[in-house]
Amino acid sequence: MTARKTTARKQKTESEEKKALRLAETTDVSPKQAKDLMREHGKDSPEVEKKARNFKAEG
Repeated sequence: MTARKTTARKQKTESEEKKALRLAETTDVSPKQAKDLMREHGKDSPEVEKKARNFKAEG
């Protein structure tokens, strides 16, 4: 793998981590739950935050 691809993949992963942590902090779900919800509903979908809030309310 080239250095550019490795760097781009690492940046993408870090960006996804930050989004998951932000979602976890704003909705009070765990970071793992936030990542799972992002995988299911899309990373930038407004549905993700709604589902995260409902997830915590139900659990």
